[in-house]
Amino acid sequence: MLGDRVREMAAPALLEHYLGISRLLAGQMEFRSAIRAVAAEISHIIPHDHLDVCIVMHGGTYHTAYENGIETAWGREPPALVSGSPIRALLWGEVPFMITGDACVDPRFHFEGAFVQPILAHGLRSRIHVPLKVEGDIIGALSCSSFDADVYTRADVESARSVADLLSPYFFALRAAGQAQRSAIVEAEARAREEGLRLGALKLTEALERERQRIGMDLHDQTLADLTRLSRRMERLTREHEVSGETLEPLMRSLQHCMQDLRQIIEEAKPSVLQLFGFAQAAENHLDRAVRDSGLPLAPKLLDETAGRIDALDPTVSVALFRITQEAINNAVRHARADSITVRLSLRGEGISIEVSDDGCGLAKPRRRAGGGIDNMKTRARLISARFTIGPGRDGRGTTVGVQLAQPARLPGTVAGGEA
Repeated sequence: MLGDRVREMAAPALLEHYLGISRLLAGQMEFRSAIRAVAAEISHIIPHDHLDVCIVMHGGTYHTAYENGIETAWGREPPALVSGSPIRALLWGEVPFMITGDACVDPRFHFEGAFVQPILAHGLRSRIHVPLKVEGDIIGALSCSSFDADVYTRADVESARSVADLLSPYFFALRAAGQAQRSAIVEAEARAREEGLRLGALKLTEALERERQRIGMDLHDQTLADLTRLSRRMERLTREHEVSGETLEPLMRSLQHCMQDLRQIIEEAKPSVLQLFGFAQAAENHLDRAVRDSGLPLAPKLLDETAGRIDALDPTVSVALFRITQEAINNAVRHARADSITVRLSLRGEGISIEVSDDGCGLAKPRRRAGGGIDNMKTRARLISARFTIGPGRDGRGTTVGVQLAQPARLPGTVAGGEA
């Protein structure tokens, strides 16, 4: 029989073949090339007509076969369920090895759902299978097959185990490297999708900002003008027709409030101060107006330590930072019960830092979900790849909202004068 020649081989010759397997594995970077590189040396130890290694994938549900000799459906198919493998008992650790004189009729290989077509199609009769193990865990199996019946004996099992011991650590490393590569690809694809979504959101934000400004101009040119004419007409009616001022006074007061609110909406919809005079002036203007309109005895202060670099930002980034600053100021005025509010614009390395601090009551106990204003600030910061923070002030009092922009350069895909 084929095995007799191996069993009669001198020990030094066997050792040389084992050493040859180790040498040939070195430098192989994937399973198929590795098994093909060592197949000839293995044939001197365990003669075979077909050699394959199956590797159990992480999780243990699927496995993949790599072949040398005959190309069968095992090697051509995508990863298959371990539960359908003819040697599933070995891969599950239920038996220490499998050996058969004729796999074509051996009932251990034939069960419902078993993928035995290659055994029958190619007449792989004599078969020997041993597990590939690393630290006691089965990572796959080494299989040798012959067209002839009754070729292998228990002595061949020991030889196959010795070969498997050489292969196991190397194939384990290849499996780990493959898993790491797949994880890196998945992560890179996820980052690419996230970046695509971010840029898409920036383009949408640009369109929304333009529409917001258009609405502001329309309100100014049409609606506010109409309300102004209506106010003047009511004043004229009062004078010319001796309509009681007491009758119209509530209506006039409501109309004036409406016009004041509308002017505020227009100003916020189209930050003209930002566009005309720069970020620091726009932020200071909003801070002063918010404090004045609140009627509270607050002391507002703005510190600009950027030496004008904040005005070199892309308009997309500048508008987003201004909206965040607006929201942070509004929250401090409305909720902090503070004595003072400070806006600090500073340089941080190559980036820009904005902090809105107050000395008020501080944040409430953490809630399961942040408020809409905080969510909006976080979203705006994420869209321009800025870091958003909110927490206690530096001395433990009040609240500080911070935005850090790492690289105040033009964003890829942005358009001058608007967000992209």
